[in-house]
Amino acid sequence: MGQLSPRQVALLASGIVTLFGAVLLGVGIQVFSGQSSMAWYLLLLAVLFAAAYGAFSFGIERFIHSRIKVLYKTVHQLRRGRKEKETTEVEGDVLELVNAEVNEWASARRTEISELHEREKFRREFIGNLAHELKTPIFNIQGYILTLLEGGLEDDKVNRDFLNRASNGVDRLMKIVEDLDLITKLESGVMDLNVVRTDLHEVVRAAIEELDLQASERGVQLKNELAEPTWVMADRDRLAQVFSNLLTNAINYGKEGGKCRVRSYPLGDQVVVEVKDDGIGISAEHLPRLFERFYRVGKSRARNEGGSGLGLAIVKHIIDAHQQTITVNSTEGKGTTFNFTLQRGQ
Repeated sequence: MGQLSPRQVALLASGIVTLFGAVLLGVGIQVFSGQSSMAWYLLLLAVLFAAAYGAFSFGIERFIHSRIKVLYKTVHQLRRGRKEKETTEVEGDVLELVNAEVNEWASARRTEISELHEREKFRREFIGNLAHELKTPIFNIQGYILTLLEGGLEDDKVNRDFLNRASNGVDRLMKIVEDLDLITKLESGVMDLNVVRTDLHEVVRAAIEELDLQASERGVQLKNELAEPTWVMADRDRLAQVFSNLLTNAINYGKEGGKCRVRSYPLGDQVVVEVKDDGIGISAEHLPRLFERFYRVGKSRARNEGGSGLGLAIVKHIIDAHQQTITVNSTEGKGTTFNFTLQRGQ
């Protein structure tokens, strides 16, 4: 029969109380009427009724519970996506278990629906931002070509200048496509990292040398304050991309005469890398979304001609691919600091 549930115990108690009441009724009739045969007859009927009631109620309860147990076990197996042994017994009050299971299922569905809404919102924003990023260089290229077709091609002072501008627009389109392709590969795990012992100082030196002209034009000094050498375990090419994007970000949003310093300090078996500038900074409300694709921070951070809007998103994906973490701290008007970890090289 198995262990009785609280509901079944209550039904048995109800039957016992009914039987006890029937006995009292029969005794009362016998005492007050003086007709013993009639009293015993009524008492017999009452006892039979009570017994029938108790047996019927208990049987119905057991029947319903047995069917609910089958349904519960079936739903329980389907929810977990596996076939459990048929001999598995359901212990406790099955109705309470069903109620708990339904509440758990409803809570999971609410969470899932909320996540789907967030994903849909992100998808709409991403498509809108991507369309805007692509539209700007396409419209510029279209304008330059139309000007050339309408007579500018014959003007030696105009044709080369407009062709160069159109070429820059094509370069920006290619940059956006290449960056999107890189993020897709990093997310899907298709791109394998070539993690080797790498001198961090040398990687930063090369990145600063590549960006020196751009930094000079904006009046921003790039400082490599890493010890020489500083060994880490990383993919050199991807790490170079991280510093290129972070330093470019510091140049674009730095102030004239400002500085951007690259430092590091040990933390256990890791190295913490700090890229700190004294530029325009970022308000706290934007920091949680700073690594999203195409996310822009206010009017002060306009879409620069050479940027793809994917630089910081790529940085985040590369650091994640190294199974490390990156954080950002910033204060408006005082500058921004990026910190990320790398495995220390032996």
